[in-house]
Amino acid sequence: MEFIQPNRLDRGFYKYQNEFEDKALEVLRSGWYVLGKEVSSFEEEFAAWVGSRYCVGVGNGLDALWMAFRVLGIGPGDEVLVQGNTYIASVMGITINGATPIFVEPDEYYQIDTKKLEALITPRTKAILVVHLYGHNAKMDDVVNLCHKYNLHLVEDCAQSHGSAFKGRKSGTFGDIGCFSFYPSKNLGAFGDGGAITTDDEQIAQDMKVLRNYGSEKRYYNKIVGANSRLDEIQAGLLRVKLRHLDELCEERRELADYYSSHIQNEKLILPQEREDTHSIWHQYVVRCHERDALISYLNERLIGTIIHYPIPPHLSEAYQYLGYGPGSFPITEQCANEVLSIPMYNGMTREEQKRVVDALNAF
Repeated sequence: MEFIQPNRLDRGFYKYQNEFEDKALEVLRSGWYVLGKEVSSFEEEFAAWVGSRYCVGVGNGLDALWMAFRVLGIGPGDEVLVQGNTYIASVMGITINGATPIFVEPDEYYQIDTKKLEALITPRTKAILVVHLYGHNAKMDDVVNLCHKYNLHLVEDCAQSHGSAFKGRKSGTFGDIGCFSFYPSKNLGAFGDGGAITTDDEQIAQDMKVLRNYGSEKRYYNKIVGANSRLDEIQAGLLRVKLRHLDELCEERRELADYYSSHIQNEKLILPQEREDTHSIWHQYVVRCHERDALISYLNERLIGTIIHYPIPPHLSEAYQYLGYGPGSFPITEQCANEVLSIPMYNGMTREEQKRVVDALNAF
């Protein structure tokens, strides 16, 4: 019996193998490998697909985040509200700039609890960072209204939500800046690192292009101290291939999630829910279980792999000890960290593989 991996990237490659290989050869033979037509074409196509005016490719998702706060002028003395149950990169985007993260507990959909935001806003609050975790969506109308009321910037971490939508509007289009990762495991994944920001603000797009390229608009003329963070030509070209198929890939994941939701029946498991008025792209299918360690061992014995997203909340990580939080500071966030488990979910997953996972979960 074959081991079922929690995620598989090879199936996605083989499905469009000829297109990927043709594009790779095209870029290699072009002789232009950095900031060429593949990057500019991808930026135009991805912006159009998301529904924003501009897209700027960068080196990775973390760069997209810290550079977003940099061009918004957020730094030392400023506070940014962010959910506690996120990957640590979300928080690093804030702290790399010297700003302070103010953690917010999640709601029942694992998104930032918008009912808890207003009480945390102080004169130092400059932005809200919404993380569309697991491919679901936060209650974005609440967030947008608060940002307007208090004149706050809104940044979206869309690393797991390429194509997810709230009331028909895709993530990455609600705020000042949407930040995307194209790490290989993402729904729109490259074959290495890559990232991008989306925005409707022409000045933000221009500032980001300067920042990503050593602070330079014109070669060897540097306006600011910038970064070397460029989406390269071959990754942009391969992303263009995948983008052409992304709607069908997202729909496939929705079908996989529907099968899980309708067939998993075990009182020990809490299944994920999709918020009304949202369209999830199910980057992960995350169950919760009070007996998680036992469940992981049980599934491993049956050759079924799982991943914990994420076992240590940022506020309890060694990197952020200086913020002064301890266990019990954010009980809902910490309960999630102790109970969540991502079960196998990937494009190209067969019904036979899913049935094996379901049967094992139901028998636990």
